[in-house]
Amino acid sequence: MENRQSRTFRHLTPRKAFLIAFDAASTVITALLALLLIYEGSIPQHFWSQFKGTWYFFVLIGIIVFPLFGFYTQMWAFARGGQYLILVAGTTAHLFITVLVLQLIKQSFTLPTYILFWFLLTGAVTAIRLLYRFYRSHRMVKRAKRRTKGNRKIRVMVVGAGAAGSQLIVELKTTQSQRIPVCAVDDNVLTHYYRNNGVPVLGDRYDIEKLAVDMHIDEIIVAIPSASSKTIRNILEICHRTDCRVRILPFFTELDSGIVHLSDVRDIRIDDLLGREAVEYDMEKVSGFIRDKTVLVTGGGGSIGSELARQIASFEPALLILYDVYENGVYELQQDLLERHGRRLNLKVLIGSVRDCRRVEQMFNEYVPDVVFHAAAHKHVPLMEESPGEAVKNNIYGTYNVAMTAARFGVPRFVLISTDKAVKPTNAMGASKRLCEVVILTLGKIWKDTSFAAVRFGNVLGSSGSVIPLFEKQIRNRRPVTVTHPKVERYFMTIPEASSLVLQAGAYAKGGEIFVLDMGEPVRIDKLARDMIRISGLVPD
Repeated sequence: MENRQSRTFRHLTPRKAFLIAFDAASTVITALLALLLIYEGSIPQHFWSQFKGTWYFFVLIGIIVFPLFGFYTQMWAFARGGQYLILVAGTTAHLFITVLVLQLIKQSFTLPTYILFWFLLTGAVTAIRLLYRFYRSHRMVKRAKRRTKGNRKIRVMVVGAGAAGSQLIVELKTTQSQRIPVCAVDDNVLTHYYRNNGVPVLGDRYDIEKLAVDMHIDEIIVAIPSASSKTIRNILEICHRTDCRVRILPFFTELDSGIVHLSDVRDIRIDDLLGREAVEYDMEKVSGFIRDKTVLVTGGGGSIGSELARQIASFEPALLILYDVYENGVYELQQDLLERHGRRLNLKVLIGSVRDCRRVEQMFNEYVPDVVFHAAAHKHVPLMEESPGEAVKNNIYGTYNVAMTAARFGVPRFVLISTDKAVKPTNAMGASKRLCEVVILTLGKIWKDTSFAAVRFGNVLGSSGSVIPLFEKQIRNRRPVTVTHPKVERYFMTIPEASSLVLQAGAYAKGGEIFVLDMGEPVRIDKLARDMIRISGLVPD
């Protein structure tokens, strides 16, 4: 209470000064008006004398009580019904304290006078704030109309007033951007109707639709990178009911060192709508596992390998080696990593096959890795059914070659990226990956200096060969999105989350383990397809 009062007078603005003066005057004027109305314009001499001797009590009690109820710390320009109850509570407290004080000094008015005084005072303090709200609303509408005539800035609503949202608001206000933060929303009611770096927090997620219209919002940015996927999904569904462009800050696992930059904001992707809870991620454990180590990622240009490399780079390894037979993918990754980290990252990109014994041995001899993530593999089930010999040569022999070389050079940790298709395999790809697991576990029993472990997971959203790129291609070409059956369900995991859990499994590995990632709840393919159509700006049937 004391904090509210001290804050009121410490940050006294002309608007606050006007409201304080108006409320103070209202206490006297409404008391006098109540007497005039009760006695039909002819106040008895007894009550008139009492009023002249006690009017300053009405003022003093108002000056003390009203700030305690937050009369001057609320954002009345954006107030809703709940805030006006504060006025009712404040005037009620004023009435009771006034009656008590007058009784103590043996001065009193009639009960009808007190009741009418309370109604008039409540009406006065409410009316001035409603008028102010309508005035501000009218000004904002006029200002928005003026902006539409010229090269106006993009009006942004930020969803989330926590640490990430605050950083984003500062970025929007300080960078030379065409975007201007207009308001924010947050589910934490304690943030409502206060300013976050000068931007008003005007409600929670359920106010997004109304505020988007009232505040003439062009773009909504969801800035809650620590929120659960279920929460993000619900917020995005609300945002998509508006006519605004919707963008998002990625999960903290996708951010460099957890610091928010305007460049991190991106368009909505299907993995944002996955609707599964992210598994807890032990950053400290992984950091100790990677920092100042030489780390090798085979298949570094692939979907999983490239994301592994991005996350490893953020943990400041002494040297990061990317090894891949396909030069285009690993070249693009190299440019991306150098752009993100510059000279801070010691990066080496090598081209070669995991089947090439001499090339692999030369690499280990020159760089002597501390950790190996073996992601290089053929993984397309239909293609491997047509070419099972290639699955044997690349997956089984390639794994044996890299793992055996790692064991001979005494590499402390070796992690194989496997698949759930290795469980009771029914196809050539799954069988080859199961044999890869057998290879590394057998080597682990022979070579005690190297801890061998495997990590299995299922479908990864967005990885090459998954259903997502197929749907994206069909939507992009305006072709019907085909689903085999509306009730078909699959388990999915995002590439960043899968890669994070691979790193965590590597950090926890002692040797001989096969880690199985929790894939969460199954996702209906039909719903997935419809979500993808919506975030592409189209309407599903």
